[in-house]
Amino acid sequence: MMYRLIADAAMVVHFAFLAYLALGGFLALRWRRTIWAHLAVVTWGVLSIITPIECPLTVLEDWGRRKGGEAGLPASGFIDHYIEGVIYPEQYTNLVRLGVAVLVLFSYLLYVLRRQ
Repeated sequence: MMYRLIADAAMVVHFAFLAYLALGGFLALRWRRTIWAHLAVVTWGVLSIITPIECPLTVLEDWGRRKGGEAGLPASGFIDHYIEGVIYPEQYTNLVRLGVAVLVLFSYLLYVLRRQ
């Protein structure tokens, strides 16, 4: 039971991480210092796309599921399992990534403009 809770917690944190990736720049408009945390999250997000680095949350969830007697995540990982093909069709992956990038850049533009 504990392993399943760990896996479920990792999944929830992963979704929260992705939400913060997309929207955290807007939170920085209200809480200015959070921009540094958001920059770190965006950096990790970009690195996970351009390199074969494995996300620790994915590893933790997969470990918890396997130890809890469930099937682990597929080799393709968290995004492919929970998001691509579920929330949006897989062929729109690059468009979704572009949309998130535009959202982040727009929030950063607002951040800079509000600072002046």
